[in-house]
Amino acid sequence: MSHISSSPRAVTGLKFFHIPSSLYHFQKPVSVMPMTQKLHPEAKSAAVPSPCPAVMASRESSVPTPPAQEVAVEFPSEFPSDFAGPSPAPRAGQTVFERIPSAKVTQSRRVLVTTLLILANLVQMTVNFAGIAGGRTLTKSMGVKPANASWVGASYGLTQGTFVLISGRLGDVYGYRELVLAGGAWLAITTLASAFCGKAFFAFLAMRALGGLGGALIMPNAVAMISSTNPPGRVRNLSLGLFAASAPMGGYFGALFLGAFMENTDWKWFFVFTSSLGIVVSFAIWLLSMRETPVDQHGIIDYVGSALGTTSLILFNFVWNQAPSVGWQTPYEIALLIISIVLFGAFLVWEKRYTSHPIMPLEIFKAPSFLTVLLVVLLNYMAVGTLIWYQVLWLQEVWKWSALQFAVGWTPFVICATAAACLAAWLVPRLAAQWILAIGTCTILISNALMATVPVSQSYWAQVFPSVVLFAFCPDFVYTAGQIIASNSVRRHQQGIAGSIIGTLNLYGNSLGLGFASTIEVQSAKRSGSQIVGYRSALYFGVAISVIALILDVGFVRLVKDNREGWGEEDRLRIEEIELAQYAEASGANPHAGAERP
Repeated sequence: MSHISSSPRAVTGLKFFHIPSSLYHFQKPVSVMPMTQKLHPEAKSAAVPSPCPAVMASRESSVPTPPAQEVAVEFPSEFPSDFAGPSPAPRAGQTVFERIPSAKVTQSRRVLVTTLLILANLVQMTVNFAGIAGGRTLTKSMGVKPANASWVGASYGLTQGTFVLISGRLGDVYGYRELVLAGGAWLAITTLASAFCGKAFFAFLAMRALGGLGGALIMPNAVAMISSTNPPGRVRNLSLGLFAASAPMGGYFGALFLGAFMENTDWKWFFVFTSSLGIVVSFAIWLLSMRETPVDQHGIIDYVGSALGTTSLILFNFVWNQAPSVGWQTPYEIALLIISIVLFGAFLVWEKRYTSHPIMPLEIFKAPSFLTVLLVVLLNYMAVGTLIWYQVLWLQEVWKWSALQFAVGWTPFVICATAAACLAAWLVPRLAAQWILAIGTCTILISNALMATVPVSQSYWAQVFPSVVLFAFCPDFVYTAGQIIASNSVRRHQQGIAGSIIGTLNLYGNSLGLGFASTIEVQSAKRSGSQIVGYRSALYFGVAISVIALILDVGFVRLVKDNREGWGEEDRLRIEEIELAQYAEASGANPHAGAERP
């Protein structure tokens, strides 16, 4: 039993708080006891030990207020192993507090901040998709050969999809809010620099790739902010659904705005415009978001694992996206492919055996069917990347549409994608996850098949229009289901890691699929002598990997529906503990004072 002494010099081994006299107007001596009961007024008694003792005092207004005194509170020397997340175990007597959103934050402010986070993702997706929708048009204006055009669409997604793997862990240590703000600022700078690259194609690609780093910081940390701010249930599901919808909406606006700027002025003003928009959104987040302590502010970042993982992913993606331009007969292509595979194997060994603070804890994959789900998601997004790029090429190269005409033709996509995101969030508590994924997989399968068989002279409404409509359901169903399942399956301090994994599959899969499909396109076009045959072959590749994803999903994925509403028992207890500590600190106590007095 912890105890209090009015004479600080009479005890040793205790931590001292300076507690104002207003906290202890009492008739009876104050008692300190372990918190074995929930503090929530509606909660029933529960024998759950707590690392944070509760100070209970009865107040009596007739008793004169004594001067402030120092009291000693002894904290337990043992803490539950998961209380501070992946940080090193606390020393005896050391107080550890985890970041948990205060229940006193108004719902309207939560909604406003969530909206701003969704807008931040919309802006970065606008920048991302502009390179895909306008990739061929931009390369023509720079005088670049068609074989290199895919790099305009792939460069941003390459770095974003790679570094999103570690940005969630950076958010755990340095704060999700800080990482979102840093990503927004960096994206604004690189986007502005892209505007003034002129005909310097490789400089433009470099700015696109560097901009992907900003997007990598934004996406998983914004998801973590949304997930940790909103408890499991309808609000969180809807928020994540709208966040998923911001991706296709951003893509649509990227195509629309870039096309409008290119038809009326120089394309550089599009990048100036989006950079300015990003600055405004980032400033609003800085101004209105809640300042919170990182969940693992004293944690250690696994730099060796980060280097191995990111290098292997970058090299593997680079090889496949470079192959259409230089061919597989180029010696460095095979060499880099082998190196990337070896580095990824070394990454897995390092994460499993040697590091105590992995950036991707392998135990997160032990959940039933989780690894299979990740493979299904990856294949889906590879098919998505394939469809998007070759739909752009078909409409702009075969049908000779402008970038603006393409954006107008994509209008049904953004409407259906927004509805699909909300529908996916609604389905999560009502339908098992594998069937939500199956629906999304079927839509991308049919969409690729429609585009692969469309005649050259056919009307837009016959096959392209239904392909656009059906395709809209795939990314939102897959992404929303994946994020909700991941965020509800891990502990609160692993939200960033879960968001990173799904975000990596989303973005990296798009870029990787484009590289695979482009390789198939170039080889097929060379053998047949027809560029249209090359396009069709790439789209049939999208059909094939969609079929594989569907077989894996239906045959091997077994995840139950999630109908939770609100924080779990452990989360509620920890929220109450932290609020008690925050109250003591706001009242003048210093729970982090670690120096003992004589």
